[in-house]
Amino acid sequence: MMPALITSAGDRASIRFLEFFTSAIRNPHTRRAYARAAGDFLSWCASAGVTSITAVQPLHVAAWIELQTQAHAAPTVKQRLAAIRHLFDWLVTGQIMPHNPAASVRGPSHTTKQGKTPVLEASEARQLLDSIDVSTPIGLRDRALIALMVFSFARIGAALAMRVEDVYMQQRRLWVRLREKGGKAHAMPCHHTLEAYLHAYLEGTGLVAEPKGPLFRTIRRGTGELGDTPLPQANAYAMVRRRALAAGIATAIGNHTFRATGITAYLKNGGTLENAAAMANHASTRTTQLYDRRGDDVSLDEVERIRV
Repeated sequence: MMPALITSAGDRASIRFLEFFTSAIRNPHTRRAYARAAGDFLSWCASAGVTSITAVQPLHVAAWIELQTQAHAAPTVKQRLAAIRHLFDWLVTGQIMPHNPAASVRGPSHTTKQGKTPVLEASEARQLLDSIDVSTPIGLRDRALIALMVFSFARIGAALAMRVEDVYMQQRRLWVRLREKGGKAHAMPCHHTLEAYLHAYLEGTGLVAEPKGPLFRTIRRGTGELGDTPLPQANAYAMVRRRALAAGIATAIGNHTFRATGITAYLKNGGTLENAAAMANHASTRTTQLYDRRGDDVSLDEVERIRV
């Protein structure tokens, strides 16, 4: 539903507002996050007595951001402020507003040297993979998906967007083709374990005959067989939590856990940060460093030195 502050500014404002989410933002996850932030902000403005989008002032943006810092972590607040800034930039260039009221508003400071994503030890990752019953299509699918994220550092969005033809032979080795953020295509040779799991999945489910179909699919109710629709991200999250619980793993893992687990395991075994960044399709090694959790082992060892 169109926010009241937008409709009150006229048809041009309404059209321009819709174009921001349909034309200016291509990533569906970013679109959802920005739409949620914009909706929350405009609803708050309406409750504060603002009657039109053109009446929004820096003071309104600053007050809303202050409220956000009380309910959300700094990275989330910064993302929400970015959403509002980009929206107003779009409205300014469309001549809906004379200036961007969010341009001068500063977000909370935030620096980090390590990500917060829960990471599994290599033995735990192996425990999880070995615990999956692969006598059924769903078991073959789940093991292949988790292994793909561990051994190729794939983001869950890229993994779930794969088609069957994105698993292919090249140079006598199985490769995977991933479509990452910003539409960037990224190809990687498969680790021998991943190669075995993907072969078992494709051959055990008959997906080889459907090269244009989605690689990871939902299960038809009551049949236990693969359907035709891609597996949603929320379903993948529920699956990994369920599999971890069944394997006796207490860590509160998520889809992103396996990317961080794979990168950390690679670096522990002598891999370089530069190669890890290339394999993860990171633009900078600084991003890859957020996934490097080797320091956790040092911290645990040092804590045990506290003897009382």
